[in-house]
Amino acid sequence: MTESPVIERMRALVAPIASDLQLDLYDIEQRGATMRVTLDTPPGSDAGVDLDQLALATRLISRELDHQDPIPGKYTLEVTSPGVERTLRTAAHYQREVGKLINVRLTNVGGEDRRFDGVLVSADDTTATFRVGDGDDATERVVELAEVDRARTVFEWGPQPKKGGKGAPKGKKKNAAKKKSAAKQSANHSSKKEPS
Repeated sequence: MTESPVIERMRALVAPIASDLQLDLYDIEQRGATMRVTLDTPPGSDAGVDLDQLALATRLISRELDHQDPIPGKYTLEVTSPGVERTLRTAAHYQREVGKLINVRLTNVGGEDRRFDGVLVSADDTTATFRVGDGDDATERVVELAEVDRARTVFEWGPQPKKGGKGAPKGKKKNAAKKKSAAKQSANHSSKKEPS
């Protein structure tokens, strides 16, 4: 997939900023008058991008765009993270998400074969291999990336612990309420003025 000259200029300006912030430039998209820059933590990181990092990146990117002016006309800059269910558009996106469950919709296949969920087993510059099904019924399906209409990771939500059920620490709410009350009293005490 070739990029437009505007996206290439944006990538050249944003990549060093992302690198300085120890972030990966996940994607750049132009959607009408919106220029969306998606930043992520490096592959294998325990945490995702936080709001402070996005705010700092937005300021730095905006300042660089004002200075270099690589985009003709008016536009809105949007700096974001890919989120837990991320869209896969490039070969690098697929290669980064090996081992994860992916929801895929193909362009030219009819019926049930057009949409499927599968664990991404491997990916290269032109294809992705998915394990579809479970146990003995599992099969591998190789897909040309050019045939993918849309693909995204699937975040698997686990069961949430019941409130007050087994395993819930006893007295946690009471202790939290005491701490909050003590903090509030401390704040009220420190904000009172002495009579003059």
